[in-house]
Amino acid sequence: MSSTLGSLTLDSIADEVAERGYARRSPAEVRATLRGSDAELRDFAGSWQRLETDGFMRDGGRYRLRRLANFLAIPGEAGHRRGLHRAHFQATVHNTLNGGVDRWFAPVEDAAVANPFCQGLLALGRDVADRLHPATRWFVEMHQFRVQAQPNSPGHPTPEGVHHDGVDVVLIAMLARTNLKGGETRVTDDDGRELARFTLEGMLDLTILDDRRVMHGVTPVQPANNALPSSRDVLVLTWKRAA
Repeated sequence: MSSTLGSLTLDSIADEVAERGYARRSPAEVRATLRGSDAELRDFAGSWQRLETDGFMRDGGRYRLRRLANFLAIPGEAGHRRGLHRAHFQATVHNTLNGGVDRWFAPVEDAAVANPFCQGLLALGRDVADRLHPATRWFVEMHQFRVQAQPNSPGHPTPEGVHHDGVDVVLIAMLARTNLKGGETRVTDDDGRELARFTLEGMLDLTILDDRRVMHGVTPVQPANNALPSSRDVLVLTWKRAA
């Protein structure tokens, strides 16, 4: 187990994901697990202020900002090796809106990757992935997302709808909800039967999903007060078996 992790029962998370395809942990549970100061957490969340506009939205939207990084996780080797910057690709079967093309996004800042909370979330997700699929070599992607909403122009956290990401394990952590309504996370089976519905609200509110077993999506977001800025900041980490 990584030294960045505390005493959260990782077995119970992996057991839940193995049993029903997903698990959720509260901000208090996750904050108690990840080591790091309040100032370091503020610094990590603050890196979302420097994301760049996603220029690959086929719906023409300019409501999503993001950064991207990739890593390799090797059996028997602690941590994640950061890889050379590369495009993000999803097949159209997994992303009917934006899939089928290489999408180049600005790289995640080095300081954000090095932050203890980023390292702790990477370690947490890898522990679950390794327990579900032991001795696996992982290709890992880190996505920083900000979805903005305007009066009469909602933001779409998952414009492709309820979907699989085409990976093995997905970790989604909330960093900030600012002046929002909406944004419910839905977890379904492949037949569309709803397994769970919840709203990630507090900082470090977290869910982990077995992407091969369940689908997920998030409902649109709108400003709670039309006179104020409105945004939803999340971290998405994915583990996919490497070739």
